[in-house]
Amino acid sequence: MDTKNVLVIGAGLSGLTCSVKLAEKGVNVCLFSPSPSERSQSVMAMGGINAALNTKGQDDSPSQHYADTISGGQEINNHRAVKKLTDDAPDIIRWLDDIGTSFTRDDNGNIDQRYFGGQKKQRTAYAGARTGKQVLSAITRMLRKYEHENLVKRYIGWRFLSLVLDDDDRCVGAVLINELTDEIRSFAADYVVIASGGMNKVFGKISGSLQNDAGTTARLFLQDIKLANLEMIQFHPTTIRTPVKNMLITEAARGEGGRLYTLRDDERWYFMEEWYPELGALMPRDVVSRSIYKVCNQYDLGINGENIVYLDVSFLPEETVKVKLDEVYDVCMKYMNLDPTVEPIPVYPGIHYFMGGILTDDEHKTSIKNVYAIGECSAQYHGANRLGGNSLLGAIHGGYVAAEEITGQNVTSDNHDDIILNELKRHENAYVEWKNNQTRNHTSSYVIEEELAGIMNNAMGIYRKEETLKDALVQLEKLEDKEVYSHDSYYEYVLIKSLIPLSKAIIKCAMERKESRGAHQRIEYPEKKDKYLKTTVIRKIDDEYIVSFNDTDEKMGW
Repeated sequence: MDTKNVLVIGAGLSGLTCSVKLAEKGVNVCLFSPSPSERSQSVMAMGGINAALNTKGQDDSPSQHYADTISGGQEINNHRAVKKLTDDAPDIIRWLDDIGTSFTRDDNGNIDQRYFGGQKKQRTAYAGARTGKQVLSAITRMLRKYEHENLVKRYIGWRFLSLVLDDDDRCVGAVLINELTDEIRSFAADYVVIASGGMNKVFGKISGSLQNDAGTTARLFLQDIKLANLEMIQFHPTTIRTPVKNMLITEAARGEGGRLYTLRDDERWYFMEEWYPELGALMPRDVVSRSIYKVCNQYDLGINGENIVYLDVSFLPEETVKVKLDEVYDVCMKYMNLDPTVEPIPVYPGIHYFMGGILTDDEHKTSIKNVYAIGECSAQYHGANRLGGNSLLGAIHGGYVAAEEITGQNVTSDNHDDIILNELKRHENAYVEWKNNQTRNHTSSYVIEEELAGIMNNAMGIYRKEETLKDALVQLEKLEDKEVYSHDSYYEYVLIKSLIPLSKAIIKCAMERKESRGAHQRIEYPEKKDKYLKTTVIRKIDDEYIVSFNDTDEKMGW
């Protein structure tokens, strides 16, 4: 029995997997999340999960999966981490199958696999168009066993405030807040695992869940954790617009044969197939997104003069659309009153995934001792562009690796009660100060969030311009100076005060990478440069933002 105590912050696929794998070894886990796992962003993952199972007679292999991942990431992935990821992928799929994931099967009873962007092989295992839901359900069932055995304790409705660091800057616990009651509590721990997802709320109405509010990453940044590749923001080529948010049309639609086109001289122009005959609409996502942007904004050939092109699956067998692409069919019918078996789907790129986040090495260690980061909040696997099907894989694999590393460590028995109590009191005092100073004369946090999203979306589009980036920093400085009224929510106040420095860090990373690579395209610097075959690293010390370029395989050294 392993007597370590671990806090896991986030209960999507990466946090769940890590918790299960720790509990299997007898480790005590406290698992925190703002809502039940069934409402995490992981359930929104439709398309599938990659692994070189080689059941299609295509001579696929982990080494080819590795090569495609590195190529898709434009060479700035952590190569050691990607090698382990792709080598372990087949075993991960077999584990998911063993624990009850309802994968779609082919006629021979094998787990079926489809084509996905940036890959020449049928490598993406799937469960209809609801892969994330099926995988999460299977792992959640595993977790409940360890909850029953009191090895895992769930804390739902809790948000992260800070790490507790000893005099050697080693993590010995964390402070969290109950978002509904404002109860603030400290928790001692031997290790903390961050699994809090991407930086969605910085950009507002994107395809992901706003529960992934970037608050944990932002708060850690203020504690001098190193962040990496923040400029690498993936635009999914095919999203649809609704009044509330952008919604995803999964890459599986193109993997099953869907075609992208616009009208040129009243004729259908399948531009991806003309420009990229080998993979067509299944080029890596950054390439497809830039191509759609080019058609609409440079060629002025968007449908009816709008920034949209058509994704057509109407020619596919009706069963394919309604069964293999069931989520696509449901989304189109529910939110657009459009039958994709009959009509093309109007789409345009939208922000979808953050390749950047907390800097981690191939063991998922961060720059703060005893702190790990996994899932979308960490930066290591995807480089300058993530391949479709690698997000679920990376989330689960990260949980595996962090759990394995933690269970292999020895812990000290030092008492840190005074340090933990002092950090708790610091937050309690800050809460009282906030309570005494709240006034409706201050700017609403909702207004500031809208302004923040507007600034960031304008500056960090598919193409970035020096003047716009500089202007964004000026606007963020002004936004930072505003007094915030947070509608009786202390967490909302803490969040908005943390998101602005994080947003400035994103802009500064984009300014310092003076080249175009993958998801980062600079109008003034249209070419790739070998000097930037490195990881962008940023940290904040007092009021100074320090950007450097480090080797992609750098170890943390603890």
